[in-house]
Amino acid sequence: MKKILIPVLFLCAGGQWAAAQTAYLEKVEVQRRDVAKEGRRVVVEMDLDISEMDMKKQHSLQLVPTIVSGDRSQEQALEPLVVNGKIRHKAMRRDDALAGRDEDTTRIRRRNRKEQAVHYEASVPFKRWMIEGGLELRGYVTGCAQCDEGDENANTGPILPFTPPVYALSPKETPAEEVKRRAVTKVARLQFRQDADRIVPSFKNNRQELDSVQASIDAVKDDVNLTITGIYITGYASPEAPFDYNIRLSERRANALKEYVERQNVDIPDTAWHVSGHGEDWEGLRAEVLKHPRLLHQDKVLDIIDHCTGNRDRCEEQLKAIDPSDVYQRLLNEMYGPLRRNEYRIEYNIRSFSLEESRRLLRERPDMLSAAELQRVADSYGQGTPEYREALQIAVDAYPQNTVLRNNAALACIEAGEYQEAIRLLEGKSDGEGKLLNLLGIAYAHEGQEEAAVRAFREGHQAGYAPATGNLQKIEEMMEYLAE
Repeated sequence: MKKILIPVLFLCAGGQWAAAQTAYLEKVEVQRRDVAKEGRRVVVEMDLDISEMDMKKQHSLQLVPTIVSGDRSQEQALEPLVVNGKIRHKAMRRDDALAGRDEDTTRIRRRNRKEQAVHYEASVPFKRWMIEGGLELRGYVTGCAQCDEGDENANTGPILPFTPPVYALSPKETPAEEVKRRAVTKVARLQFRQDADRIVPSFKNNRQELDSVQASIDAVKDDVNLTITGIYITGYASPEAPFDYNIRLSERRANALKEYVERQNVDIPDTAWHVSGHGEDWEGLRAEVLKHPRLLHQDKVLDIIDHCTGNRDRCEEQLKAIDPSDVYQRLLNEMYGPLRRNEYRIEYNIRSFSLEESRRLLRERPDMLSAAELQRVADSYGQGTPEYREALQIAVDAYPQNTVLRNNAALACIEAGEYQEAIRLLEGKSDGEGKLLNLLGIAYAHEGQEEAAVRAFREGHQAGYAPATGNLQKIEEMMEYLAE
C-alpha cells in the first residue's frame, strides 16, 4: 500500500485557532491504511508513524479513528489509541498497578527523537451509510492548560468505494413484417317463425338486424385501406328441441343469413363465405340464468347446466321436470330467446402504409398499423427522444401481446432513466419471457427494489435467458457487499 500523508485540519471548540494548543496530529503519518468490509464488519488497519512527534512529558494524545458518512450526517468512532508523554505514561501505569488492572495495550509511550511506529487494527459492525464515506483521525490532548479548548482532526481519505453494477440490457429488436389481418365479430338476433329457417325481413325486429349486418360489411368494403378476406357465420339454437335437430336448425338458419346477405354483396367472392351450425348454446344459457338472480330454484338450474356433459336432451328433460313448472316456463320465455342467434365475423386485411401515412395514423388509428410499421414510426423520431418513447407506448397499447414492442418500449424507458414507467410496462406482463424479465429486474434494481429485482432476474435465468443469469450474479454480489 502506498504511504499516505495526512492533510491535517485543526479545529477548536470556538471555531478559532487556539494559540496555546499544541498540534500533534500534523506530525502523524498514516502508512499502509486499509479499510475493508469483511462479512458484516468493517476492518480498519493502518500503521501510524509518530517519529516526528515531540510529545510533552505531561501530555496525553488520544487518537480516535472515526468513520464518517459521505454527507457527514452519521459517524462511528473506533477503538481509540493513546500516545502518552513520559510522565503521563508512568502515572497511568501506576494507576493500573494500584487498581490491579492489566496494562492497557492501547496506550503507548512516545519516546521523543526516536523513530517509532504503531500498528493499529479495529473493526465495527458495517452500516450502509459507511459506503463511500471517509475515515478521519481525531486527536484529543489532555494534561495541559486549555488543552480542551480545541481538538485536532485529519481526513485520511475516502473508504469503501462503491460502483453500482452495470446490468446487461436486453437488446432492441425489430418486429417481423406481417400481413395485417383483422376481424370484427358481431351478433345478429334474427327472429324465425317456429320450426322455420327462412328470413322474413318484416318479421318483428329483423329489418333493423339485417341493416346492422349490412352496415358492418359496408364499413369494411367502403374503406379503401381494407380488403375482405372472409365472412364467417355461425348459427346458435336454444335447447327446447332435440339436440341433433337443433344442430341442423342452427346451420340452416346460418345459411339463410348467408344467402340473404350474399345477394346484396355480389362483389364478395364465393370463397369468402363460411357457414357453420353450433347447435345448442348451454354456456350462453348459464350466462342468461345468472342474469336472473330471482329465478326460483336458480341453484338447481345452474347445477343441471354445470353437470350437463353427456346427453343434452336428458338435461333438457331435467330442466322441464323442475317443480313448479313455472321455472321452465321462465327459461323458455325469458332466457332461451337470446340463445337463438347468428354470430358473424368479418375478416379483412389492411394495406401497407408509407412512413408519412403511418405517422399520421399513429395517433388517429394505430390499430391500422402493423407492429413493424409502428416501430418504423418510432425509429423515425430518433432513438432516445421523447417522441420515440411515446410512439412505442402507443404501439404497446395497440399490440399488448407483442413482446418485441414491449421489450423496445421498456428498454427505451430504462435508457432514459424512467424506471417506474418501465416497471409499469413490464410488471405482470412478462409472461415468462426472459428478455422482459431481465429488463424488469434492471428497472427494479435502479429503483432500489433489490429483492424484486432478484426475483425477476431469477425467473429470467430459469427461462434460459443468459443476460438475466449474469445480472442475477451481479446483484447478489452487490447485496452481499451492502449487507449489514
